[in-house]
Amino acid sequence: MAIDLNDLSAFVSVARAGGFRDAAKLSGMAASSLSEAVRRLEEKLGVRLLNRTTRSVATTEAGAHLLKRLVPALGEVQASMETIHKFRGGPAGTLKLNVPATVARLVLPPIVAPFLKAHPHIRLEVVVEDRLVDVLAAGCDAGIRYDERLEKDMIAVPIGPRTQRFATAASPAYLKEHGRPKHPRDLLKHACLRGQFASGVTPVWEFERNDEIVQVDPSGPLVVRLGAAVDLAIRAAVDGLGIIHLFEEWLRPELDSGKLVPILEPLLDHPTPDVRERSIVLLGRILSRAGPADIAERSVVIGELTSRARRDDDAHVRRTATAALAALPDNGISETLRAIAHDDPDQDVRFEAERAVYERGQH
Repeated sequence: MAIDLNDLSAFVSVARAGGFRDAAKLSGMAASSLSEAVRRLEEKLGVRLLNRTTRSVATTEAGAHLLKRLVPALGEVQASMETIHKFRGGPAGTLKLNVPATVARLVLPPIVAPFLKAHPHIRLEVVVEDRLVDVLAAGCDAGIRYDERLEKDMIAVPIGPRTQRFATAASPAYLKEHGRPKHPRDLLKHACLRGQFASGVTPVWEFERNDEIVQVDPSGPLVVRLGAAVDLAIRAAVDGLGIIHLFEEWLRPELDSGKLVPILEPLLDHPTPDVRERSIVLLGRILSRAGPADIAERSVVIGELTSRARRDDDAHVRRTATAALAALPDNGISETLRAIAHDDPDQDVRFEAERAVYERGQH
């Protein structure tokens, strides 16, 4: 049996005021509306709740029993609504992120402080995990992954640096003893220090020149878990055990100090030539439940998507963010999509927004 909460509130107002007119003055509703609400409630319950006379209104035995239970219950509902209202002024609550160790070390440090200063009512929890897990099943609200590891049902927006450069390096002592590779395939003849994902997969080393990609799968004396044990591999490279291939930021202290020397520089047409660019993305699935973490997540993700869709310099990013916005159920997003369809300078982005507006109008 579906009972309208407004009808219950109307009954409580009339019963406590002792009449429809007094209840109307206190509640701001018309007496006729209150009378109709009580009538509907009695009809659905199949029992009379109020005895009405021309001068007064009093509860029946059933009405008194219901009133006794409803007053504290409706008070709890009102208190719950007031608790939720504090989230309307901006993002608030706990936001739990699931990230790999590489992101925790290289991507989050310059982002976390500005983010928390901009959103002082958010409490950020960061879970560092290198296994490929279902972010939500792990109890997290969102996660950061590299684009090749995205699940198809995830909403993704860029976060952090658009690219991360890889560097290949070795110690001066190693290069003096074993020589300097001149081409990535020369690495097959060298001792290389490899990294392995938690799944057991050892990724190949990739190098790029213009549109040409060269992949090699060298061997060596040491294999470490990517993320958790990378420092061990860096120390081994400094000690002359072999050649290492990692994000340039991770090797930057050793490169700057001269403990490691970049190699294969003449091969590629980039300032730091041994580069494989990868995008970094923030994952977030907008949930239907109404907990504080979800409200924070919804606000942050929608805000980031809207910013990317309206202001990013890259048309491809704007189109991707527009498509992600279109997948969300929030009513206010339609206005954003109309603005994009009208204002964006790129024809493909405008078409994506127009298509989304049209499809929303069909539902």
